[in-house]
Amino acid sequence: MDWWGRVGARALLGLLWLVHWLPLSVQAALGQALGGLLHGLARRRRRIALHNLALCFPDWPPEKRAAVVREHFGWLGRSLIERGLIWYAPASRLKRLIHVEGEVDFAERHPGPVMWLVPHFMALDVAGMATQLFQKRRVASIYQRQSNEVFDERMRTGRLRFGNAEIFSRHEKALPLVRAIKRGAVFFNLPDMDFGRKDAAFVPFFGVPAATLLAPARMSSSLGLTVQPVIAEMLPGGQGYRVRFLPPWKDFPGADDEVQATRRINAFIESEILRSPAQYLWVHRRFKTRPPGEAKLY
Repeated sequence: MDWWGRVGARALLGLLWLVHWLPLSVQAALGQALGGLLHGLARRRRRIALHNLALCFPDWPPEKRAAVVREHFGWLGRSLIERGLIWYAPASRLKRLIHVEGEVDFAERHPGPVMWLVPHFMALDVAGMATQLFQKRRVASIYQRQSNEVFDERMRTGRLRFGNAEIFSRHEKALPLVRAIKRGAVFFNLPDMDFGRKDAAFVPFFGVPAATLLAPARMSSSLGLTVQPVIAEMLPGGQGYRVRFLPPWKDFPGADDEVQATRRINAFIESEILRSPAQYLWVHRRFKTRPPGEAKLY
């Protein structure tokens, strides 16, 4: 990375640090404004989001899809601005802003290994903080290494700053993660990204074949992991965030094979998207990997 990249990254991080002192209502307004700007300027990402919605909701009129994308960019702008809050604010402030619901202490009470299933909604990093602040078991997760080393270091430091979590790069082998789980860490798993054909199957997502990792189903079976879904949501203005620790899946994967079990995961994510469609990560190219012989969608 060149010198200008480092300087620019440090300048942006300094700005996030300054902004995080502001009331959340002010940060939310700044984020909405940034989202409106990005909606106009980030044409490629806007087109990806619109295309994703057209694939997933072909019966929606174009006006509705455009409105959802516009709202989505507002939440996206907030997630970028409020990243400083997640990375820098003291635990006491975060606990006031994060409202947890459901079986928050399930992993503490459960005697065996647990996997938190956390889809890519805009408040994903808030879910990560909630799992560290509101329960006592150690957390293990996988992260995508950032090309900018300054941002990569800040992200790692921000996610690990409370001392009860460890993260592993997606480019590393799985053995260190498996060892952490066997030592008692809860696996914070993100199941809904397209990482290509390796260790994946084409499983329907809103009726569209999507390259979906089989690891959650395989690890649940091989390691005896009990799956508990966790959904994070951004609330309007300065109201904070809601993180729902949903009832654990006591029959997963059950008698299903790994593809059927993975379809159950996608069906669950679909049901949560329908609750709040604008807060899902539509700017990701969820369908970039296609089955053999099928044309590219982007």
